[in-house]
Amino acid sequence: MAVAVRYDARVSDDARRHGLFGGTVYIDAPTSATVEFCELTRELIVEAFDGLDPETAQRVLPVERYVDILVELKPRFIHHPQSKEFLRAMLVERGCDPDRTYFDVPRLRTSTSDGYLTSGIAYAWHPHRDTWYSAPLAQQNFWMPVYDITPTNAMALHLDHFEQVVPNTSSIYNYYEWNLKHRRAAASNVGAETRPLPGPTVELDLSNSAVFVMPVGGMLQFSGHHLHSSVPNTSGVTRFSIDFRTVQLDDLRAGRGARNIDSACTGSSIRDFLRVRDLSPVPDDVVALFNDGSEQNGELVYADNLPLPSR
Repeated sequence: MAVAVRYDARVSDDARRHGLFGGTVYIDAPTSATVEFCELTRELIVEAFDGLDPETAQRVLPVERYVDILVELKPRFIHHPQSKEFLRAMLVERGCDPDRTYFDVPRLRTSTSDGYLTSGIAYAWHPHRDTWYSAPLAQQNFWMPVYDITPTNAMALHLDHFEQVVPNTSSIYNYYEWNLKHRRAAASNVGAETRPLPGPTVELDLSNSAVFVMPVGGMLQFSGHHLHSSVPNTSGVTRFSIDFRTVQLDDLRAGRGARNIDSACTGSSIRDFLRVRDLSPVPDDVVALFNDGSEQNGELVYADNLPLPSR
């Protein structure tokens, strides 16, 4: 399958979403909102590393101390008063209807270099589709670097596999059970080897993968159905990036989205999404479309979306 990659495309949000569902990838140049969001994020990162260069701190910190820093930093980023405001501004400037577009909270990702930390809170993602992890087929993914990146610490999209069935273990995955049993272990870097994250069951030819190297604040947009992974980081520095996801109400009600060709997971992340206009949840009638009888298996909402306890 030939996949189109469109740079700074001047298209409507409807056209963009339709393109994403069909496999098109979009790259947007930095805007004032994305650059300012990255600047705020760097301020939080620098503060957390307390005088150390965040990109090279892994060279001098014990792994345990590094994990402690991330465990504190990542929730603070999610719940910073300006994080959601920047995200809302970024979506509106892309033409998203604030009354019909819903987002999940922005997350700060880290990819350390040369095998320093590859599990738990700094999980190095193997090739996967978000739809294997109970994401709606209508989900759109957004990703941007916070510091300069290189081809050796970016993210890869495996475009050849968009319409190819990839045998995988998604049938073992229930979103609510994962939230209950494994989220906290991931956040603390404990028990990473026992957490059953779905992945391919066959060796994949990834030789034709696309690695996108954007400037700080540049935005990569792709479908939750796209197979993607972390590039093994051999750059010598830690990569910091922001990602978030959106769904659109009309798509959800109409059943629009990418075609499910190989996902067998249960549960849904639909309750994690918040409306751009006022941060209200997805309406109950739409949530009901995603109920499959497994709602009693665990926690319905990803814990990081909930407010931090007072300090």
